[in-house]
Amino acid sequence: MNLFETFRPVMFINGLLLMVLAVSMSPPLIADLIAHNPDWQVFAASALATLMTGLFLVFSQGGAELELNIKQAFMLTTTGWILLAAFAALPLRFSNLDIGATDAFFEAMSGLTTTGSTVLAGLDAMPPGILLWRSILQWIGGIGIIVMAIAILPFLRSGGMQLFRTESSDMSERVVPRIKRMTGGLVLTYAGLTISCAAALWWAGMTPLDAIIHAMTTLSTGGFSSHDASIAYFHSALIENIVLVFMISGSIPFIVYLKFAHGDLKAFTRDPQIRGLLGILTTMTVMLTTWLVIKDGFPILDALRLSAFNIVSVISTTGFASTDYTLWGALPLGAFFLMTFIGGCTGSTSGGIKILRFQVLRMVFSGYVWRLIYPHGVRSNNYGDSPITVDVAVGVLVFTLTFVVLTGLVGLLLTSLGLDLDTAMSGAATAIANVGPGLGNIIGPTGNFEPLPDTAKWVLAFSMLLGRLEFFTVLVLFTPGYWRS
Repeated sequence: MNLFETFRPVMFINGLLLMVLAVSMSPPLIADLIAHNPDWQVFAASALATLMTGLFLVFSQGGAELELNIKQAFMLTTTGWILLAAFAALPLRFSNLDIGATDAFFEAMSGLTTTGSTVLAGLDAMPPGILLWRSILQWIGGIGIIVMAIAILPFLRSGGMQLFRTESSDMSERVVPRIKRMTGGLVLTYAGLTISCAAALWWAGMTPLDAIIHAMTTLSTGGFSSHDASIAYFHSALIENIVLVFMISGSIPFIVYLKFAHGDLKAFTRDPQIRGLLGILTTMTVMLTTWLVIKDGFPILDALRLSAFNIVSVISTTGFASTDYTLWGALPLGAFFLMTFIGGCTGSTSGGIKILRFQVLRMVFSGYVWRLIYPHGVRSNNYGDSPITVDVAVGVLVFTLTFVVLTGLVGLLLTSLGLDLDTAMSGAATAIANVGPGLGNIIGPTGNFEPLPDTAKWVLAFSMLLGRLEFFTVLVLFTPGYWRS
């Protein structure tokens, strides 16, 4: 079978994805029509171009087998995200925003990977279509990430993800049938939580448009806002608490929601990732609250509210800001930088290294120390009901090391492009971990990425893709062995 025949299903499915993206441009088109904003024409033309390209890919591959093997799945996950980002950038590029192709692609990739870094300012005065489009991109990216993490990555054995196989998984290399079985329930759960969040935010005082936008970017843990000041714009503890709850909801493995819906009433309390996530969030919140009360004299309730919201925002990789936490001092700033790497649970919309991998690393470390003390002893390590095999342990160790090394390399590359060390290293970390804001005066929680040189934006956009697809899904395409029959 030649290379073209091998990847016919990949082109076919990419065509379907582009058709879905084209339909997704309808809500912002309608919003701009209602607001009498001329950008509706840009959305109409972009939707038409995207739809025609999708139709061409679908019909040119007529009769293609829809079942993917592992080799094709690697290609689909990478090319799908790049194609979607390229076409999603069209409305941004040709709208009245007056931004170039680099900024448009950066913004689209940031949206689809749910990173939340932005090159745009003046959000408060922007037309509704663009604001809605950015949130739709994050919402689409969120469900795409969930499906990929639950239905595809366990088969690709990336970074120890084989540990995350669900009970219904088998060892077949056929991926698409499993996606079909699971996607319906995942989409309904994701949509239901989004609607609940929007309703709660509307009830708490947001306008309907703000509520819809922030609901989509909260559940996707993306963090795009319709205001430059982010959540701080609303000056509402109630809104912050609602967003906090749904940021955590988006950071939980979505397969647990399905288990609960099917009668497993202890699914949430039994899941080790959820217990680990809540433990880290509680510990970090207590420590930072104590620091703000003792060191800076904050009232305890204010300190607790600000600490909890911003810690959840960073660890969940959402990136909303309720205040400029870079003003809290060197220790909190260092803590926020380290929290950038943690992330939520595997199988959620969060980025980062993920709770599962930290838990496996802790077990591997404790097992190694135990064997030093009892060299002839026998001890088994289990994660939940699954044994931690050598294959899993190596996968997690390699993934974590790759995460750290790539962050360092991207940071060094950014310094070579003229960025200061704080901006370069935090920018690299926030891109690879898909968090959003970085540290410093330029890309911190009150800034954006627009001042960076174009080359730096392309580096960061590619880093977002690497982090979102968990490195090896992309890097394997650059190995000669992948292209051999």
